[in-house]
Amino acid sequence: MPVPWLDASTDSDFPSVDRALIDGLLAAGGDLSTSRLIKAYRHGIFPWFNELDPILWWSPDPRLILFTGRIKISRSLKKTIQTTAITITMDQAFGDVMTACAARRQTNADNADSGTWIHPEMIESYTELHRQGLAHSIECWHEGKLVGGLYGVAIGKIFFGESMFSTMRDSSKIALVSLCQQLYRWGFPLIDCQVYSAHLASLGAEEIARNDFIKTLNQYCSIMPPPNHWQLDSDLPFLS
Repeated sequence: MPVPWLDASTDSDFPSVDRALIDGLLAAGGDLSTSRLIKAYRHGIFPWFNELDPILWWSPDPRLILFTGRIKISRSLKKTIQTTAITITMDQAFGDVMTACAARRQTNADNADSGTWIHPEMIESYTELHRQGLAHSIECWHEGKLVGGLYGVAIGKIFFGESMFSTMRDSSKIALVSLCQQLYRWGFPLIDCQVYSAHLASLGAEEIARNDFIKTLNQYCSIMPPPNHWQLDSDLPFLS
């Protein structure tokens, strides 16, 4: 069955997510404008495509999510957190985090989602979301060097995770723990992790039905978000 083609010259609506193919592919075409990206995330849809391909839009069923209050911290990770010299920041190097995530995927052949989907067009669009206060990053620093982090999009009180990277052991996990603790304090129920990965499952991510995910979006995406200037509270359990 061919997927619907979105017209880039108009703000055409997405088809119902119930029309997605078995692998989650829902539509193709359109553009990566801020308005279209917000509409996509708000309805449980995200873009994922290689640089030379048309824009592809996805809404998989089931959906992988991580409840912010249920992240699993292994004994070894807990030890690392207690002894690490890593410093955690928020929204201090969004572009650098995206670039590092892209570089990791282009060079890590063992990565299940390796490839070139974080390409210049994506970076430009998400950087604009960041300028508008809708996309955010968590950074891990060691001796002044960026060694890990993640980024995603926040609409209302839902955080849609996009990608993470690590050049120092457990740094991306530490970023995720910090983000979960802060989002939990702000009343965010979950982080969208999109599709299953063993790595995220080991940290507590679980699959839920797409319909249940959409219901959660309808409940939380319209709630007043936290202040525009995101920052980590200094008394979070990880930081204190």
